[in-house]
Amino acid sequence: MPAKLSPSAYRLQQRVCGQPECQRRRRADYHRHKIETDPVYAQVVVDSRKQWRAEHADYQKSYWRTHPEAAERNRERQRQLDRQRRVTSLVKNNVALDLKHSAAEVWLVGPAAADLVRNNAAFSEVIVFQRVIPFPPESCKEQRSGFGDVLLV
Repeated sequence: MPAKLSPSAYRLQQRVCGQPECQRRRRADYHRHKIETDPVYAQVVVDSRKQWRAEHADYQKSYWRTHPEAAERNRERQRQLDRQRRVTSLVKNNVALDLKHSAAEVWLVGPAAADLVRNNAAFSEVIVFQRVIPFPPESCKEQRSGFGDVLLV
């Protein structure tokens, strides 16, 4: 939590706390704003990052080797993103017709159900049972005994 601002006796117009954390936040906010508003500055930042990566090409491999718990978190997060992309792809390539008029309910069960809260499609297997209502027989002689609502296929 930032400390209460008490302006310097030498800088009465001071608007930002002099604490290191406040100064760090101020510089980061300025940098973010400058990138958004100044295309030349943004390009310099991109070029600078590209140059640093070229000069330190082995940095990522070294980092993942020396931080196994971070590597595992990263792998799990990547698997989660891959699952979300697959679901998004299913939504975009949906071949079902007129889903909005379906009276079906979908229940999401399992540890990955929380990841699907914002999505309206999920991998599923659907079995449709349809009740067959027989036509009323014209006479009692035409009724088949013992079959009721069963449709023989």
